[in-house]
Amino acid sequence: MEFRYLGNSGLKISEITYGNWLTHGSQVENETATQCVRAALDAGISTFDTADVYANTKAETVLGEALKGERRESLEIFTKVYWPTGPQGKNDVGLSRKHIMESINGSLQRLQTDYVDLYQAHRYDTETPLEETMQAFADVVRQGKALYIGVSEWTADQIRAGHALAQELGFQLISSQPQYSMLWRVIEEEVVPTSRELGISQIVWSPVAQGVLTGKYKPGQEPPAGSRATDEKGGANMIKRFMNDDVLTRVQGLQPIADELGLSMAQLAVAWVLQNDNVAAALIGASRPEQVHENVKAAGVKIPAEMMQRIDDVLGDVVERDPGKTAETSPQKRPV
Repeated sequence: MEFRYLGNSGLKISEITYGNWLTHGSQVENETATQCVRAALDAGISTFDTADVYANTKAETVLGEALKGERRESLEIFTKVYWPTGPQGKNDVGLSRKHIMESINGSLQRLQTDYVDLYQAHRYDTETPLEETMQAFADVVRQGKALYIGVSEWTADQIRAGHALAQELGFQLISSQPQYSMLWRVIEEEVVPTSRELGISQIVWSPVAQGVLTGKYKPGQEPPAGSRATDEKGGANMIKRFMNDDVLTRVQGLQPIADELGLSMAQLAVAWVLQNDNVAAALIGASRPEQVHENVKAAGVKIPAEMMQRIDDVLGDVVERDPGKTAETSPQKRPV
């Protein structure tokens, strides 16, 4: 495992970070989830990412149990706030002071820790003044409940405004957590340059494009039984943008490149996002411990420039690059 600094801070995290979205507390049994966490620890992963909304708080509980007994100082535990949780009442959502203060306390209890290393705004809240949100985050940091603050799926302009307020309030905004993969590169034009300028780095989710970049989905064929594309609890909806024959055919063309590099398709996809020097970590999930062991082999891989160009040539115009997609795919109002 290799480690990278998170933004312009002294915090180092494992460049492969374990995330438990769509799995813990919902798709896999708790015992299997714990085995996946143990596999991550055995592989040298020290950074774990979750959110209060995952499985409506159950994912945090599962992660807290799985990490019980580990030396806390040797781990980096991240969580997030924004989406509706609990009974989803009128204030159980968003980035108001009330919801942030109540949510951090709930997350710490479920995670069985006194603090999280990184507390992230899971989306931008259009219905709360940014000043209120950032003041609440400043207070969470001063109370010692979070060491650093980050954001997820914010536009470049939103990141810039949040960073300026954080500086005024005396705390560090050090990270952005966007979707990023060979097929989804919408952060490259605006978010990445802005982040570099401000000392913020990316913790990217879905580096394997919800499994599409593994090559297991074949053009003209039904998705494999039990795969994410067949999961009506959320996975199928997320993956459908890539489930067309043009994309799937191009992805199959990546197999010879992976073979030449001695990598699986999934390892190639994870290694590819890590070639971007503004990416501090790639988030991987797992429903089986073996998946963890396979994906961590992408750590430390250097893809030659000519291979990076070949990947671009193979994928061609199926790659989504429009920076406007960040705002377009974010909620315009609170979901409840």
